[in-house]
Amino acid sequence: MTAEDQNLSSGIAAFEAKHFNTAYPLLKPLAEAGNTEALYRMAIMCQNGLGMVADEKKAFDYMKQAAERGHALAQHGLGFMYMQGECVAQNGREAEKWFLKAAEQGMSGSLTTLALMYKDGTGVEKDEQKARELLQQAGFNPDDF
Repeated sequence: MTAEDQNLSSGIAAFEAKHFNTAYPLLKPLAEAGNTEALYRMAIMCQNGLGMVADEKKAFDYMKQAAERGHALAQHGLGFMYMQGECVAQNGREAEKWFLKAAEQGMSGSLTTLALMYKDGTGVEKDEQKARELLQQAGFNPDDF
């Protein structure tokens, strides 16, 4: 196992154990070097001020980099950032784009969230039929919503 792999493994373990002050110095250099998993976890820490002062700009930058590199959870997270207007200006079309990318990787929660956006007209034009189709794709009975 390389030193980088060891730091990533230790950083993830610390993150999962909520030892963010330990995770930060292990994950930050890996994120700066472009490690997708480290980018995603650093985004969460920056967004929520875990082990550091919250930094919305860095949180968005880290999340976007991880999402662009194909990290499904980061794509879902970026979709939420755009949907909620957290760390970035609210943008329904961008939210839709990232939720669809995450859904293509099997994130059924992204389809469900997108369906609810269409059902309620949150950031996109309200479209009950599209909402029903997305809920069915996600494995739900649309009548339950």
